[in-house]
Amino acid sequence: MFQGSTQLSVDNKGRLAIPARYRDLLLAHCAGSLVLTVDADGCLLIYPEPEWRPILEKLNKLSSFNPKSRALQRLLVGNAAEVVMDGAGRVLIPPTLRSYAGLDKLAMLIGQGNKFELWDETKWQAQQEAALSLMGGELPPELEGFSL
Repeated sequence: MFQGSTQLSVDNKGRLAIPARYRDLLLAHCAGSLVLTVDADGCLLIYPEPEWRPILEKLNKLSSFNPKSRALQRLLVGNAAEVVMDGAGRVLIPPTLRSYAGLDKLAMLIGQGNKFELWDETKWQAQQEAALSLMGGELPPELEGFSL
């Protein structure tokens, strides 16, 4: 569904314009209703609302007696914000989420299949450099035999 990367600007009010190539798809799939939440890597995750629902259900079914499960629930559900694209295809990123991801002016929107990642541009560049440095090492077992 979503792939590729796009450099975007965050305006003074904290709004981000969704690229035109995704707007019609998002309007058809979820009427522009999105859920933003944090990711442990320091970026934001942006889900079309129907894609977020099953994740929310799974998170809510986790045991509240397990400290790691509770921490994950607090991180993902506790920071989730519902937003709707406006008529110009923009979404308002709540200040707490902008602060978490370090979003100021330039951002990178990264398609990840059923969701997007939203990175501060500088953090994204560092992430890419780190990913490239890992490629020289040993691959995890699940990637054995993987070919491009």
